[in-house]
Amino acid sequence: MLAASVIGFGIFYLLPFLLSFAYVLIDNPIHARFVGWGNFKELFHNKYFLLGLKNTLWFMLLSIPLNMLLSLLLALALHRDTVRQKYLVPVFLIPLVIPSATTAFFWEKLFHEYGPVNQLLHKLQMPGVDWFQSPYGMVIMLVIFLWKNIGYNMVLFLSGLSSIPQEYYEYAILEGAGRWQRFRQITQIYLRPTMLLVFIMTFVNSFKVFKEIYIITGETPHESLYILQHYMNNMFLGLNYSKLTAASYVVTIAVVGIVTVVFYLERRLSREF
Repeated sequence: MLAASVIGFGIFYLLPFLLSFAYVLIDNPIHARFVGWGNFKELFHNKYFLLGLKNTLWFMLLSIPLNMLLSLLLALALHRDTVRQKYLVPVFLIPLVIPSATTAFFWEKLFHEYGPVNQLLHKLQMPGVDWFQSPYGMVIMLVIFLWKNIGYNMVLFLSGLSSIPQEYYEYAILEGAGRWQRFRQITQIYLRPTMLLVFIMTFVNSFKVFKEIYIITGETPHESLYILQHYMNNMFLGLNYSKLTAASYVVTIAVVGIVTVVFYLERRLSREF
């Protein structure tokens, strides 16, 4: 039953990815001069690639833990409150069904140089800010990312919490365990598979913020909003397939490495408990 998907993945994704490695070893497709690992060396001396890498890493280091923490706190708050859960969960899921273009348009107008936020600042006798042309731009993108993804992760955590037998908590309460002890000894242990899933989903979704950035700022964003996808997109538009392929391999190796380490740590922690 999986044969069709595996064959399709192999033909349209895996095979082209492996064949594209030839581009990494040449200077360009026209002259095809062999340069070995020169493209990778040049890549890590390119200021735009390094800028995109730095901004992408900073965004992920902030967005992933914050997203997981806030969605977990919301799930814990709504887990036992079925009435509020019934009405609030759909509200938190609304951002998922809003198209990226509409989302970007809303936030762009909200934080426009003459938008509502700056008008409020002027009323408070504070100077306005050109948000998307300043270092604050990445903060706005972080807010957009959290607003769009917290609801989905909260639902995943709610599903994980509902699968934990309540008898464990009742027995822990009888033994005098406090809230923190119950969370540490029961909740976080049985939520580890869910946490792993949420981490992977958040990790993947953190790359998708490029859509909103591109729609709002175009091809030439402020340097605080320049991420790896900008560099790869510019290499594609410039037909520089060697640099594009080298960057793609670096990103792919990093992603696979991080996911592998997370799986290994989760398996090791599971065996210990």
